[in-house]
Amino acid sequence: MNLLKNILSLVAVVLLVGLFVMNAKYGISDKMDKVKTLDPQAMPAYMEMFDKVLATGNSAAAMIKKVKIEDAVSTEELVENFREIALGANFKVVGDQTMSKSGVDAKGNKTKLIRFVSFCSPQIAKIFINFSPAYSAFMPCRIAIIEHDDGSRWMYTMSMDLMLFGGKTLPPEMLEKAKHVKDTMYLMMDEAGKEDGDF
Repeated sequence: MNLLKNILSLVAVVLLVGLFVMNAKYGISDKMDKVKTLDPQAMPAYMEMFDKVLATGNSAAAMIKKVKIEDAVSTEELVENFREIALGANFKVVGDQTMSKSGVDAKGNKTKLIRFVSFCSPQIAKIFINFSPAYSAFMPCRIAIIEHDDGSRWMYTMSMDLMLFGGKTLPPEMLEKAKHVKDTMYLMMDEAGKEDGDF
């Protein structure tokens, strides 16, 4: 019994020393105080991203939303669906760049489709840039259309949870606009690539 108490006491001491060292080295308690000032959904959003990093070892994969395009939907139909959704949400298509087409290049190498379609709401962009110019680095919103080795096509866009909830709670007007951006981009991702998409 005494041995067990001694072991538990030793473990407690080690944990306390570890916490002291971590706090001294990384300022854990100071950081925890700052975390309390963030949006209540910030830590769950960061933890979800970190779980994906741990699972994949790929930081980029942890920060994206990825959706398969149905085979029955051609790429041109997909982009036309994007345009229709964007128009309904007062977004502009501000870029459409094909980096590579599906086929064979001049050297006989197989090539895969890589295309980027970009969207923006100038009014919303101005609100966010006036709030913090750092938001400009995330503009315009973009969907990548990528062909995989098996011939399937996928859409990729940035996960927007951190834009909404990653810092201090946004002012109400900005939060409403940010949700509109997220809803519009995710509608494109979730429905534009379906033969019978709901938009």
